[in-house]
Amino acid sequence: MSVKIRLKRVGAKNAPAYRIVVADSRSPRDGRFIEEIGSYDPKKSGVNFTLNLDRAKYWVVSGAQPSETVASFIKKATKAAATAPA
Repeated sequence: MSVKIRLKRVGAKNAPAYRIVVADSRSPRDGRFIEEIGSYDPKKSGVNFTLNLDRAKYWVVSGAQPSETVASFIKKATKAAATAPA
């Protein structure tokens, strides 16, 4: 089973909103998923996503392949976590 970390659209028409989910690659975009690990609001300015970085790293280590967009979110969240004051 090939597992992907990708976006699932949940917003209304002309008001996109997405959830970051871990899903089987064979399932449809908005279909069944294994786990929800974050969200993304493209209409919002500034930091427009939330991500459970621990779970994302767990799934990547387990072999899940993130989409390009989710990979950029993981990279940004990792960088923000490294520069955050302790």
